[in-house]
Amino acid sequence: MKESLIYVAARSIHGKGLFAKDHIYAGDLIGILKGVSTTVDGEHVLWLDEKNGFHVHCDLRFINHSDIPNAVYYDTLEVCALRDIAPGEEITRDYLGR
Repeated sequence: MKESLIYVAARSIHGKGLFAKDHIYAGDLIGILKGVSTTVDGEHVLWLDEKNGFHVHCDLRFINHSDIPNAVYYDTLEVCALRDIAPGEEITRDYLGR
């Protein structure tokens, strides 16, 4: 993960979020999810299919949902920027995969 690009902070809505520390450009790798496989639901579990989840243990677990996301998770567990992200902007993804 490129720790120099991101930081965790309180959000204005609720809880914590992941934010850009510096400019992140469209297509940049933000990080690779770290964690363990699971079949049990819980906080910070990313479901890969109906039966298999991935419990995220790194700061990328703080990426919140947006209907207009600026980042995407790939099957390789890489998280990349969909568009340019400005310093201080929250990094978001679409949980529903629309």
